[in-house]
Amino acid sequence: MSVTSLPGGRVRVAITGTDAPPVAEISSDAQQLTLNLTVGDVADAGDDEAIQVVVTGEQNTTSVGTRTNTPLRDIPQSIQIIPQQVLQDQQARSILDGLSNAVGVTALANPSSSRNYFTMRGFENFQNFLVNGIPDPQISSDAGFVNVERLEVLRGPASILYGSTRFSGLGGTVNVVTRQPLSDPFYEVSATAASYNDYQGVVDFSGPLNQERTVLYRFIAAYQTFGSFLDFEEGTEISVAPSVALRLGTNTNLTIEGDVNIQERNGQQPEGQPAMGTVLSNPNGQIRRSFNPGGPQTDNFTVNGRVGYRLEHRFNDDWRIRNAFLYTIYDDDDRDGAPQFFNSSLAADNRTLNRGYGIGSQFYDSYYLDTNLLGEFRTGTVEHQLLVGFSLSRDETDLSFEFGDAPPVDIFDPDFDQTVNATGIPTSDSFTTRDTLGIYLQDQITIAENLKFLLGGRIDFFEERSNNRLANTESIQSDTAFSPRVGVVYQPIPEISLYAGFSQSFAPSIGVAANGDTFRPERGTQYEVGAKVDISDGLSANLAFYDLTRTNVTTTDPDNPNFSVQTGEQRSQGIEFDINGEILPGWNIIAGYAYNDARVTEDNSVPEGNRLRNAPEHSFNLWTTYRIQEGDLQGLGLGLGFYFVGERPGDLANSFELPSYFRTDAAIFYERDRFSAALNVRNLFDIKYYPTASSINSVDVGAPLTFQGTLSWRF
Repeated sequence: MSVTSLPGGRVRVAITGTDAPPVAEISSDAQQLTLNLTVGDVADAGDDEAIQVVVTGEQNTTSVGTRTNTPLRDIPQSIQIIPQQVLQDQQARSILDGLSNAVGVTALANPSSSRNYFTMRGFENFQNFLVNGIPDPQISSDAGFVNVERLEVLRGPASILYGSTRFSGLGGTVNVVTRQPLSDPFYEVSATAASYNDYQGVVDFSGPLNQERTVLYRFIAAYQTFGSFLDFEEGTEISVAPSVALRLGTNTNLTIEGDVNIQERNGQQPEGQPAMGTVLSNPNGQIRRSFNPGGPQTDNFTVNGRVGYRLEHRFNDDWRIRNAFLYTIYDDDDRDGAPQFFNSSLAADNRTLNRGYGIGSQFYDSYYLDTNLLGEFRTGTVEHQLLVGFSLSRDETDLSFEFGDAPPVDIFDPDFDQTVNATGIPTSDSFTTRDTLGIYLQDQITIAENLKFLLGGRIDFFEERSNNRLANTESIQSDTAFSPRVGVVYQPIPEISLYAGFSQSFAPSIGVAANGDTFRPERGTQYEVGAKVDISDGLSANLAFYDLTRTNVTTTDPDNPNFSVQTGEQRSQGIEFDINGEILPGWNIIAGYAYNDARVTEDNSVPEGNRLRNAPEHSFNLWTTYRIQEGDLQGLGLGLGFYFVGERPGDLANSFELPSYFRTDAAIFYERDRFSAALNVRNLFDIKYYPTASSINSVDVGAPLTFQGTLSWRF
């Protein structure tokens, strides 16, 4: 028998026998797969007489929902994994590409953008991301995707495990799992060419650095030069992602990893088009799909990266301690006078677009340190998996901008005048530091083989110091927040898990009311019930019903419009269903349907009952592939995808709606030995659609029919 590690956290087990085919039995628990087998006598057997069975497996567990390696069926919360094979078949090149397979997730960013913003369960998510289980607020602004192994989507609040839901991301958390060093040599090069002069080359090398295989490495690098269907939108990007895994003894492992993404593009981000002429009728006609209101801009240079480590020491089979650190940086400096343009309003003639500009810099630094102790023990017949730990974090934000009016542009006959009368004096200049200490405790309790409880709580202490450099003033605000979590899982039969859960989250709300009282943290409260079903060995489904409420939302003070009060409330209720896995040998599927009713329930400025921005009531996704299993065409595969997003408001005032759309994608790929080739087609029928809007003056246009071809070789 031989065991070989593969990319994606998978293993291949090859068993050779001669008397008869091997008989194998596979069982799993929270920590490992167990393989019991009986084989024939292989002594003196020739190659022609040997019988070999090769099995490739991937354990259906995740740590994102509990910080422990727990089977999905034992977690009382909806979790969906977007596996490596799906990302590879779709040739996904961004987090949002991958999240198109996650039920109920709607993009909040332009297809040409490097932003990875979205809504989940009706609420906007800007920075609620993890990288290998560690909070990372800057990967949402990261275009690099070449080192991503898979995506893990945890729906609902997760403050008990990871602290605050940054920028209202209480609808869910996305864990980006990166490619890890391999114990066997692995070398791959690939080249991609796509529509609109989009080209990318990638190298991925991994293997041991010593004979004992106690030091492993991985090095991934990519260079991309890209264009877009939007006018003037072009740029280049360099990505480098090295990592090293060290076995410091039989019980101690250390992984050091990082990446850096350097991007240079025309302007910072493409600006959307006015609603009049896109989703609303305009007496002057329809705006051209490729129109970019930003026009030709000076190249914008950004650096985004991270570096950190993960250390684990096992005292014995039952107890271990883990320590992890991550530093992230985002650097965007345009103080040399390169303006960024944005839409401000559409004139009464419905064709003159008034614009503004911004010149300045933005720097974000984030430090996160986490240490926890994980142990298993019994109290009588009751099994416990106890997690106790603490985290320290610091977020620094340095912003300096000058804003002003820019020359307008005719949206139907553009003649761009990019001259601005900049003074060189910032109109906004601040430095903010937020420090947080979090202490958490969680117990996964097994009462019986089919009855499990989860209890947990976390308390966070945070302080924010803000220095307004223009006014030469400093403000300090601090508070505490407690986040509980309770869940139960009942399995009437091993293939079915019925669960119910309650959890709360918090997000710091900085500011003061008219009477001088500081704002309390925003709260998120979720109730969820559902069922997880193993339809077959390779096919599983999940059904979830949820009620999620956001409270302490700031809204205009009716007695003093210059201040805010925390009387706002928003509520999201819905149903989600997803299915993932292998239907028949070679035929795989990942699909889902979501119904979501997300509305304003209390507010002083927004009418109660208004739907939340970019939160469709109905959405549906399906991606299915088939690979020919034998014969001359073995290795040939086809893929087909359908994506439906229903009507949704373009702003919180519900002043206009984005129409529903149904997009079709397709793929054909061939894999044989060490060679693979793929052709992916996005928006197969070239429909015109609008994925998102930030205001009535900025509606993003979906990409037209796009081709993407990829060749790769492993050696």
